[in-house]
Amino acid sequence: MPTIKYVIFDLDGTLLDTSEGILESIAAAAEKMGLPPLTKRQRMSFLGPPLPQSFVTNYGCSAEEAQRAAAVFRAHYQAGAMLKAKPYRGIFALCRRLKENGIRMAVATYKREDYALTLLRHFGFDRYCDPMHGADPENRLKKEDIVRLCQKEMGADAENSVLVGDTAHDARGAVLAGTPFLAVTYGFGFRTEADAAEFPHIGTAAKPSQIADILLQ
Repeated sequence: MPTIKYVIFDLDGTLLDTSEGILESIAAAAEKMGLPPLTKRQRMSFLGPPLPQSFVTNYGCSAEEAQRAAAVFRAHYQAGAMLKAKPYRGIFALCRRLKENGIRMAVATYKREDYALTLLRHFGFDRYCDPMHGADPENRLKKEDIVRLCQKEMGADAENSVLVGDTAHDARGAVLAGTPFLAVTYGFGFRTEADAAEFPHIGTAAKPSQIADILLQ
């Protein structure tokens, strides 16, 4: 494994459990749009991919309808549901340990950047992570674009940085960015090491402390 000097975190399902506010906002958007309620499993599938894409996948919406549903979701989410997130146990101890070992940290998320920054600053992740970037409002940026943006601002190479995330969406972004990937199984996507097996990865972590164990070995 190459020497890792830069760690780029995903947000939802990696740093924060944001499921409560997201699931509440999906239900609110569905009700306002006159869409049928989804099962919890279907709603959980919204965690990770771009939001409009999830409305298309789960409801068969047109692109225009998906954008309207996403706008309703975002209004509800921004009005208060967003802050119903919880940092994963041990995540701040991980950040301190990495910082003490000279590892620079960043955040690359597909959550809209203004929402991501509000959450990250509210919970104090800005003490450890810089830069912090998310999706643009038009969803033009892909995960790999956001990863590369963080790498560029840190002066990192693809080989000496790692993307830490919990979903296949994150894993594909790492592949396309040409950077190593570390899968976590405590979030929303991968549940076991086998779930991540189809993607190149340098290890799997069942809890935040194991991320440091892998990277600092």
